Amino acid sequence: MNYTKINNVLGWACAIIATVTYMLTAERSTSWWDCGEFIASAYKMQVVHQPGAPLFLMIQNIFSNLAGGDVTRIAFWMNVGSGVCSGITILFLFWTITALARKVVTKSVDGTYSSADLIKIFGSGLVGALAYAFSDTFWFSAVESEVYAMSSLCTAVVFWGILKWENHADEPGADRWLIFIGYVMGLSIGVHLLNLLVIPAIAVVIY
Repeated sequence: MNYTKINNVLGWACAIIATVTYMLTAERSTSWWDCGEFIASAYKMQVVHQPGAPLFLMIQNIFSNLAGGDVTRIAFWMNVGSGVCSGITILFLFWTITALARKVVTKSVDGTYSSADLIKIFGSGLVGALAYAFSDTFWFSAVESEVYAMSSLCTAVVFWGILKWENHADEPGADRWLIFIGYVMGLSIGVHLLNLLVIPAIAVVIY
């Protein structure tokens, strides 16, 4: 079996399931807390409370255009924006789980995985990714226009990048993954500071 192909197909399947779920259950207007501030500020390209979230506002402003000028639909489409970010987060979570599972499962003598091993690897990815997708806290942030959905996406991409670097660390040009990680972390600061919590994980993997 082609491991990479199966990994990609199942990962995207999880992402599509999650994204469709979030779009169907997205808030139709605004939640009664910071979401109203973010929606209004993104639509008018203004400044939110400290420390600010400029990248989040710019991306959400793009989603506001899907309302087609109907101001009563702007909040909904920004909520959909969070749903899309959360769905892609599940994609990278699946790939992260399968990458970690491969470290636990031992290859056969010929360097391949048996069917049972593939079931273990992909089964763990499916269970872990979908369980997280439908968890209360993550689902809650996925259906409203708040920074946590996009911040989770940045965090998932960075952690996935760490594992990609680890797999290619001894190869020529592997440093490009470190540059990629630093670039995404820099962008993520324009969303939320949550992504900085990945730095200890980077240090552990490099060590």
